[in-house]
Amino acid sequence: MDRVTAPNQVPPVPPAELPSTLGALRAAGHQYRTVKQELRDNLLARMGSGEDRFPGIVGYEDTVLPEVERALLAGHDMVLLGERGQGKTRLIRSLGALLDEWTPVIPGSVLNEHPMHPITPASRVLVDSAGDDLPIGWLHRSMRYGEKLATPDTSVGDLIGDVDPIRLAQGRTLGDPETIHFGLVPRTNRGIFAVNELPDLAERIQVALLNVLEERDIQVRGYQLRLPLDLLLVASANPEDYTNRGRIITPLKDRFGAEIRTHYPLDLDLELSLIRQEADLVAVVPEHVLEVLARFARDVRESPSVDPRSGVSARFAITAAETVAAAALRRSGLLAGASAASGGGAGSAPRPEAPVARIGDTVSVTSTLRGKVEFESGEEGREIEVLAHLLRTATAETFRARLAGLDLSGFTAIVAEGGAVETGELVSSAELLRQVGTVPGLAKVLDRLGLGDAPSPEEAAAGIEFVLEGLHLTRRLGKDVTESGRTVYGDRD
Repeated sequence: MDRVTAPNQVPPVPPAELPSTLGALRAAGHQYRTVKQELRDNLLARMGSGEDRFPGIVGYEDTVLPEVERALLAGHDMVLLGERGQGKTRLIRSLGALLDEWTPVIPGSVLNEHPMHPITPASRVLVDSAGDDLPIGWLHRSMRYGEKLATPDTSVGDLIGDVDPIRLAQGRTLGDPETIHFGLVPRTNRGIFAVNELPDLAERIQVALLNVLEERDIQVRGYQLRLPLDLLLVASANPEDYTNRGRIITPLKDRFGAEIRTHYPLDLDLELSLIRQEADLVAVVPEHVLEVLARFARDVRESPSVDPRSGVSARFAITAAETVAAAALRRSGLLAGASAASGGGAGSAPRPEAPVARIGDTVSVTSTLRGKVEFESGEEGREIEVLAHLLRTATAETFRARLAGLDLSGFTAIVAEGGAVETGELVSSAELLRQVGTVPGLAKVLDRLGLGDAPSPEEAAAGIEFVLEGLHLTRRLGKDVTESGRTVYGDRD
């Protein structure tokens, strides 16, 4: 993805009280600062005020963010190394919030030139001739971020620029800087430019990038232009690509002042926080179900059946939560349709089923998410089986963590002497509660699961189904799946 501004993003309108001429800007006491000075000053200001420096970044407070802050304070370009789905791009994009909200520019300058520091010949002539009467514009920080997803077909023209044949046809000579159509990097002058997946850039393109950042010139079609660009360069890369494939040229590696290693959430609470923050849930997903999914993601990352070099994205658990919520919403819709088809009148219509996820809904994620995981070659054909085993493991771990020490004999007594409880995707909460009846210890269970003192029937059903599945996984209940897809819990004997 090429990004200088977000798709369909409308530039904000600057406040009317901002200076409108170069003379008024000087009278207001404005001082020119480079981008790196700007980032340093604003970061220190946020530190002093206690304001959140990187809103929305979860799990990096004590590890990655201190390194990023040191790099910004030192004025270093940086590369973030990490497997997929570790939030590298989100972290890079968050740096834009450390820029000044508004910065002055010369109107019409494609390089966002500062009126006190013009860098192209045409702008210098304009500033000299107009003096303090020079009109100025204002650029919002949201427009000062550029991004390029590196691909093998990326050209020098994409990043740096190329000769514009239309301007040549208008009579300009090849040596005229006005004949150059600038690429993404120069157009992000006085801002932050990010290159995602840097090793995928061809080596000759990396050389061109190196030339702009260090030698401060542009070489297009044999024409050399001195161009002291002012920007922060940030790149992302996969550690395997960066260290083993050798696709980043050595001089470019040397130009990055900071190499920062990212990681997946270090503990379960951080994984849960990330899911809560990022997942767009269309139904209620109880805490114990979210915990199962968080443990599931962590178990998949640690499984010897999964290729550790590719990693398991944080999007895995987020997508799993969204899929489970969708399964609950589907059940709610189907039960509403079944109720309407049964012909219940207005006075006898059952209470609508609210969409609340149950543990049985998690089974759907094993097939839909297998494409997000790179398995070891020996596991070909067993992908769903491996994921299903890890999901059962995560469910059992959550069951023990949440309900350890509770007396659950009331639940095993339900199925004693040949009894059974039937649940499944299309079993309503009312039907499940009717089968279970009054269960000793249910209130304590629901409290441990965070379902409160007065849970809804759907929440109570979600808690009961979780206990039944946990008892099965700990070998205290039997379980069968019928041809219609329903699940029957009964005595192990």
